[in-house]
Amino acid sequence: MNRPIDLISSIRQLEGIFSKREQLVADFVLSNLEEISWLSQNDIAKAAEVSVATVNRFCVTLGCEGFRDFKITLAQSVAVSLQYLGGGSRENPETHQLVTQVFGALIDTLNLASSQLDSEAIQQAIDVLADARRIAFIGVGGGSANVAREGANRFFRLGIPAESHADGYLQRMVASTFASGDVVFAISSSGQAAELLDSVTIARQYGAQTISLTRVGSDLASATDITIQVDMPEDQDIYKPSASRLVFMAILDVLAAGAARRRPEKVKEYLRRIRTSLVSLSNDTAPKPIGD
Repeated sequence: MNRPIDLISSIRQLEGIFSKREQLVADFVLSNLEEISWLSQNDIAKAAEVSVATVNRFCVTLGCEGFRDFKITLAQSVAVSLQYLGGGSRENPETHQLVTQVFGALIDTLNLASSQLDSEAIQQAIDVLADARRIAFIGVGGGSANVAREGANRFFRLGIPAESHADGYLQRMVASTFASGDVVFAISSSGQAAELLDSVTIARQYGAQTISLTRVGSDLASATDITIQVDMPEDQDIYKPSASRLVFMAILDVLAAGAARRRPEKVKEYLRRIRTSLVSLSNDTAPKPIGD
């Protein structure tokens, strides 16, 4: 049996499969998740009123190699799970309060990010992107991958070939085809994604420029030629969406606006063509967002 990733769920799912005495250990563990990492095998056996051998069998039944392996795996699971295991906020705000809370958090986060941005790094990124022969925006996970798609969506309108990729294998392959004049733009709120680190390393090897949008002092920030860094604390309210993705999108808008102004005549012509191509779909010639 392979060691499970989510040990807490596995303990719950194995109820009825554990032996009677192993179930006593399971009940004790689930009732004392925050304290388990500080307890020895003897402590747990004594508290659950079972033998040390039973505690070890419980660990093996879960798919762990033994008690030490169990403690390490459980500690990792508990570290990320505790904020979701409680009752959550009992507050049920009125709709107008909810709007104020969510929008207020976004405004505060955007203001914080604005105060952190390095103007020199922004300008360097704009200069490189405006002259790029081809841009690949890369990200992994739900948030960063969506921001990468938005990056490609913003820049192709400027007449700059732009694409986005969320698959790690494809990112590496695309990076391998890049050369001088091409740009890999890596996006990660953690700055630790191995796929992105590998891809920017590959792209740099072949002479491509690399830009990152990421957390301050992260591995990804250190790996790219130009880095735009922000330190965004996430809201402790687990029900609110992450504000960092909107910060990243706002920064991409800044870069796109800057790049557009570097090549105004070309951009105006591309935007005119795009808008003209859409008129027949709606018969509406009034000013509208391009592509919407």
